Amino acid sequence: QLQLVESGGGLVQPGGSLRLSCAASGSILTFYTMGWYRQAPGGQRELVATITTGGDTNYADHVKGRFTISRDNAKTTLILQIDSLKLEDTAAYYCNIVPPGFWGQGTQVTVSS
Repeated sequence: QLQLVESGGGLVQPGGSLRLSCAASGSILTFYTMGWYRQAPGGQRELVATITTGGDTNYADHVKGRFTISRDNAKTTLILQIDSLKLEDTAAYYCNIVPPGFWGQGTQVTVSS
């Protein structure tokens, strides 16, 4: 069964950085394209970053240059480095395969001054 556990969220000021982690069960990261999704309060869940099994990455236009997705196959961990945080980055962040399957609990990122 697919298990995904996100961590690393928190409260941060605008301009700050966070490093989100996703612990994935089994060999998911080596066999699937993975993504980070987010859902802002009152909004729909959106895909913001993806990484293929070959390591190719892609980003939503509004996060390009600030978000970096990476994958550590040895540790079965998916990473999202978020820099230059903006108020509008406030959301619950989730990792999942692309397209998504079962959702984990997510990790909350709150950007506030």
